[in-house]
Amino acid sequence: MRVIVLTRAQWEPLAAAHRERAEAATAAHLARRARGEKHPVEDFLFEYYGFRPGHLARWHPGPGVALQDSPEHAGWSGYLTTEGLTRLDVRSYVEKRGATVRFVRDLLARTHGREARFGCFGLHEWAMVYRLPEDEVRHRSLPLRLGRDGTDAVVESHEIRCSHFDAYRFFTPEAVGRNEIRPTRETIQDHEQPGCLHGGAMDLYRWAFKLAPGIPGGLVLDCFEIAREARLLDMMSLPYDTEPLGLPNIAIETAEGKAEHVRRQRAVSEAAAPVRERLMAACDALLPRSDRVIG
Repeated sequence: MRVIVLTRAQWEPLAAAHRERAEAATAAHLARRARGEKHPVEDFLFEYYGFRPGHLARWHPGPGVALQDSPEHAGWSGYLTTEGLTRLDVRSYVEKRGATVRFVRDLLARTHGREARFGCFGLHEWAMVYRLPEDEVRHRSLPLRLGRDGTDAVVESHEIRCSHFDAYRFFTPEAVGRNEIRPTRETIQDHEQPGCLHGGAMDLYRWAFKLAPGIPGGLVLDCFEIAREARLLDMMSLPYDTEPLGLPNIAIETAEGKAEHVRRQRAVSEAAAPVRERLMAACDALLPRSDRVIG
């Protein structure tokens, strides 16, 4: 692997710019956390995925880059220092995490190669509350904007086509049989598609941080920003009233709302596509050439 050497004068501004960008992206979350406040949109990106803001602020150069005079990186897990140069220990990284890199690369390639579908309308969230008493729904601080009966009626009057297992597994028992697809953890690679807000967009962040420090820090942040946009749209199409959060609801139970959701979902999918390609390339950079996926 060809190695690029960066002096401290070269890499330090990159790390500082990355930290500033990450801190700006997480400032509101940290301020709310300090006040003991919850936010059902942005908190999800940290609580569900489990990647702390402090980790997001760390700049990782990725494989093939060696840093001069970097005791900071030398003290982080996954790095090796020889002859005054600190770099990602790719050999050790692949020995420990190569199987995960291969899984992620294959999943991304399969997702990327499928036709994007935009007919789900965010109904997975409606299926998660179908026929549940209102005191048992996830976001109890937000009222169901159509009420209990109206929410159930939307589920019953629509075809549900959720392809994402980590959404489907939260369907209520009464809603499970209404889904046209039966994704499982074992068949995740057979179902993910690029139009899905979760598998096609939010999970880019999931996989990028899961592979840290092997993935360049700037790419992790790009994945985070895509995930945040997808999460916002996901919340706007909820059965809950999100107006108190400053998020206008998209009434997906109407023709106009469906059209608006598809337009926004398509925009997220198109923005995610080149980021997914970069994440695939980042996975390739970690693997021996003979081990890389073609396509």
